[in-house]
Amino acid sequence: MTLTLLVTHFMALGVALMVFGWVMLLQRRKQTAEKLHPRPREFFPPPMATAVRPATWLAVRSLDPKIVRAVLPDKREFFISPRLNGWVIVTGPGLPDPGDDVDGCFRFLVFLSRKLGHVQFFHIEKFSACHAWARLDEGCVTRAYAWAGETIWIQGEATLAERGLGLKYSGYGEDAGFMAAKKNALANIEKIPLLAMRWSVDPKILHRADGITRRVITTVLRLPEQKKTRSN
Repeated sequence: MTLTLLVTHFMALGVALMVFGWVMLLQRRKQTAEKLHPRPREFFPPPMATAVRPATWLAVRSLDPKIVRAVLPDKREFFISPRLNGWVIVTGPGLPDPGDDVDGCFRFLVFLSRKLGHVQFFHIEKFSACHAWARLDEGCVTRAYAWAGETIWIQGEATLAERGLGLKYSGYGEDAGFMAAKKNALANIEKIPLLAMRWSVDPKILHRADGITRRVITTVLRLPEQKKTRSN
């Protein structure tokens, strides 16, 4: 009986030692693998999803995003949203920057409006305070304002929405000093999304992070070549 108990005891001890040795072996293998292939450390927790508003966007009154896509110039990058309350939002690096070339921006918007009808344009640069807003119908500018250190584009009568929001604007060469003009520009930047909501839609709602409604932006990279036509 004593011999049987001793044998059983040593067998149990042996099994325990084997399990312990196996665990230690796995731990060493894991440590070796981590040394060879270290994982990137996350010093900060990943940020929560937040709503994003683009710096430049178009609001096009259209029934079908495909129609908008077909009119956009070739060899440029755009992001086209689904139809939202009668509007299609266009963003992306293919859109013009009025501060770089206001004449090119004007021609781009007129071309689109001739093809698509009612087109709205918004531009915001918080660092430089450059900004712009414009409305066009059938190729005609009904209202436009752009500021890039000074007023570079002003056309049409101010709308009721602009007046109601207290947006600041001045004529060519009428800015009351750079500091005062930039202060007005920064104030305008804060109100442009509100103007977009009154004129059409704020694109920020396309990136809602509430987990309930999240509309997917359709990416259009390098649109296929289209047959170019001239507008009358």
